[in-house]
Amino acid sequence: MLGDKLAVATLPVRDLATARRFYEELVGLEIAFEHAGSAIAYKAGPSIVLVYASANAGTNHATAVTWVVGDDMISLVEALKAKGVAFEHYEIPGTTLDGDIHRTGDLELAWFRDPDGNIHGLASG
Repeated sequence: MLGDKLAVATLPVRDLATARRFYEELVGLEIAFEHAGSAIAYKAGPSIVLVYASANAGTNHATAVTWVVGDDMISLVEALKAKGVAFEHYEIPGTTLDGDIHRTGDLELAWFRDPDGNIHGLASG
């Protein structure tokens, strides 16, 4: 039923102004549309990332969004770090940590948080 429909990543944030700075200036997303000061939708390839003001911001302790970045992993991690984004390091069986990139076979993974603690994953494939 939903297999051919667009899915939107939806992230709760405490403060839209802080989220705007993070998603536009650090992550480099472009606004798709805004809704009356309560939500901002960003273009992300053919997808949308929606951030909205919520008292529940910061309560998720798992990956909220995964970005499939292909061969751009190293350059994206370096570019985000240069803008002040801090990467998470996890102990995951079967992976090795190389700087901020977790590797398992041909798969590269990295994680960072937005100002509200939403965890973003980067995956090479």
